[in-house]
Amino acid sequence: MKENSKQITRRNFLGTTGAVAAGITILPSSVVSGMGHKAPSDKLNIAVVGIGGMGNSNLKAVSPTENIVALCDVDWGYSKKVFEANPNAKPYWDWRKMYDEMGKSIDAVIVATADHTHAIIAAHAMTLGKHVYVQKPLTHTVYESRLLTKLADKYKVATQMGNQGSSGEGVNLTVEWLQNGEIGEVRKVEAFTDRPIWPQGLNVPKGEWVPDTLNWDLFIGPAKMRPYNSLYTPWNWRGWWDFGTGALGDMACHILHPVFKGLKLQYPIKAQGSSTLLLTDCAPNAQMVKLVYPARPTAKKAKMTYPEVEVIWYDGGLQPPKPAGWPAGKNMNNAGGGVIFHGTKDKLICGCYGRDPWLLSGRVPASPKTERRLPDGVSHEMDWVRACKESADSRVKTKSDFSEAGPFNEMVVMGVLAVRLQGLNKELEWNGNTMQFTN
Repeated sequence: MKENSKQITRRNFLGTTGAVAAGITILPSSVVSGMGHKAPSDKLNIAVVGIGGMGNSNLKAVSPTENIVALCDVDWGYSKKVFEANPNAKPYWDWRKMYDEMGKSIDAVIVATADHTHAIIAAHAMTLGKHVYVQKPLTHTVYESRLLTKLADKYKVATQMGNQGSSGEGVNLTVEWLQNGEIGEVRKVEAFTDRPIWPQGLNVPKGEWVPDTLNWDLFIGPAKMRPYNSLYTPWNWRGWWDFGTGALGDMACHILHPVFKGLKLQYPIKAQGSSTLLLTDCAPNAQMVKLVYPARPTAKKAKMTYPEVEVIWYDGGLQPPKPAGWPAGKNMNNAGGGVIFHGTKDKLICGCYGRDPWLLSGRVPASPKTERRLPDGVSHEMDWVRACKESADSRVKTKSDFSEAGPFNEMVVMGVLAVRLQGLNKELEWNGNTMQFTN
């Protein structure tokens, strides 16, 4: 451990990051948009922030063909093996120092930290003209999602959210079947996950000594300071509101993506949540959320219309009722969750990641292939690498580009808001354009 690793103060952190958090209007406009075109054979110089969990998986997906030049993590105990496995990458505790020292030599950044620091790390990278891959959920809040959406458009960088199922065939088929009118109009969708599989519904624990291998100040980042406890990290941060977004943030980005994309959703107009015992700091053990979306425009010659639709979410062991005609003995849970699209002509069911779509009637659609397929053997991460090397003017968007992932992630964190604000005892009315509750 370096001697100066503990000398970054909370005041310095907030002062450095405040400019981006304040909004895109004060960001520098002199930054060159994107890193420019690279030949497919040229290697990207990639930095990874948050390498102990999914960041290591993302790293492994790109490292065979690209250069991993820097690795950053606040927990060098949890991340020790990853640092050791990548000796040519310069190690860092603090992503800000990494950007200062290596910004000119980095082409792209993978962000896989706790939810509450996704936005600030990715936003800074984009203002420097770096392409970004950000683990799901894209951000911790609605405002942060809108910010990253706007920054990606402003700086013309290649982006991807880490909901890898969006690159899979299940999402492709689900979207195609819906938009080909296979089940008619959809006015109701029900979805669920079997998560959480980490502790939730907990009271705030007492403080413990911080391990020498963890920089607690850097982990806290923009959140309110609290004493360290081993219940918070490296994994269980998902269940604490200051750091994570509970089961919604963990799994709705996988499960609800074909809903958002297939039904052409944008911003909800109403939200309502309920749960088991709601605590101030920790997510509840089980939740139910209802989001209402307005009717969407229908293109000429479209085979599907888009009326007002309500999307109902369950987690923590709750599932929607099985519709009439459900095959006896068939488990609704497929790879961690599932979705039921209630159409006027049929019902479409798919699993997590849009996996294994099927119609309740038993009919097998032969819809046209309108969705882009990734070439065989190309991963979600490598599709992002491909986009990074293409010119901004002619770039083919990734399967979870921020232009879609940003508004979609607002759907996910709106569910979190609905649960946390259930004590208002009313259905919340939302204006997505102004990002304000109107009642």
